Amino acid sequence: MSTENNNENYSNHYTEREQTKTEDMTHTDYIYMVSATTLIISMNAELDHHLADEMREVIDEVIDHRGVKNIIFDFGRIGFMDSAGIGLILGRYKKIRDIGTIYIASANQSIQRILLISGLHKIVTMCEDVTDAVRMMKGRR
Repeated sequence: MSTENNNENYSNHYTEREQTKTEDMTHTDYIYMVSATTLIISMNAELDHHLADEMREVIDEVIDHRGVKNIIFDFGRIGFMDSAGIGLILGRYKKIRDIGTIYIASANQSIQRILLISGLHKIVTMCEDVTDAVRMMKGRR
């Protein structure tokens, strides 16, 4: 099987590591990993309606099929988020609010301002980076 086909299969299907309760998935504009009951999703592009629509479907499927309780959104590589990003975060909060927490990691000042103005800062946990989010999550158990 060619490398291209391997990458395509990796992107479109669960890997063998799913059996060990860990999963990495790569997409053009974001990468996510599921470990136990935590989803970590790192975006590589602006969080606008195009990316938010795709991510919404993927995240909801992972929540429903993998028992995700906590979500860490890693904003370390993006500098822009519009109202679709706000809706994405708010919708995932509503799905897991009774069982877990949403963490926002590595948000720059622009993203932090959007979270503040939208009121999302009241329902998510802001973290310096993904490591900080994992540490905070472990402290809540």
